[in-house]
Amino acid sequence: MMLHQDGSRHAWLAGQPALDLIVTMDDATSAVYSAFLVEEEGTASSLRACLEVFGCHGLPCALYTDRGSHYFYTPAAGGRVDKTRLTQVGRALDRLGIEHIPAYSPEARGRSERMFGTLQDRLGKELALSGIADIDTANRWIRQVYLPEHNRLFARPALLGESAFVAVDGSVLVETLAIEEERVVARDNTVAWGRLQLQLPASPLRAHYVRARVKVRQYPDGGLAVLLGPRPIGRYDASGRLLPPSPPSLAPGSQPSRPGLRRPCGPALTAPAPDAARELRVGTRKRVAKGSNQGTGRPEPPLPP
Repeated sequence: MMLHQDGSRHAWLAGQPALDLIVTMDDATSAVYSAFLVEEEGTASSLRACLEVFGCHGLPCALYTDRGSHYFYTPAAGGRVDKTRLTQVGRALDRLGIEHIPAYSPEARGRSERMFGTLQDRLGKELALSGIADIDTANRWIRQVYLPEHNRLFARPALLGESAFVAVDGSVLVETLAIEEERVVARDNTVAWGRLQLQLPASPLRAHYVRARVKVRQYPDGGLAVLLGPRPIGRYDASGRLLPPSPPSLAPGSQPSRPGLRRPCGPALTAPAPDAARELRVGTRKRVAKGSNQGTGRPEPPLPP
């Protein structure tokens, strides 16, 4: 029902500068669902971890974190967080309906601190014994080799066998767990993003988008999209190069619009019963009023009760 997410700075790779290890673990079982190294913890690493875990297991009820500036806005140092002024991470969690719980004392973060004590004692040594000295290789090895063995040794089954994770469409996750900011289209029909100028493509809908308010999303892989309301009007790679449009798909259970951001994974320690997933349903079916006309020229037959 609740996940912990935190980062630990340590010399994880022998002979290399200190790096941050971003860990997302289950409160009920202590299973580590995601762990990877980055040069610096921040918004991008937090959203990346959420995408990995939510895409593999589903949505939790709550995420428990420290009060770092990428998680919460805190008006006064050491004070209460302001939950009315959301960060990028807070906005994404709020949109997904996940409660974001801040830690207010070192004791409250004890689970994460004990986990990092174990990882600092074991992970660095295992990486050195395997001769791994770069981040990409280390992250593949952590995901494929280390975590399964770590969870076998240290994770424990939950008290209740059923899973509290809620299934979610992968494309919804990809679009939600992204950095999102508003921009105004410039006079040359471009949108500024950092040092990039994103040229909007020609559209049959309108001559240009000058002065239109748009949203820019940056995905964990560095890719970008410009949207007018909910409609994407341009997708770009990390260098700002316009990508060819992909055909839209609204089929239930369709693959994410940005392939490569989800990985197959094994079941959680608290996997749901086989028939539990069949009860999940997104949206509701609209009932047609008895005798209404839907464009066929004749009344519709009444729906069964």
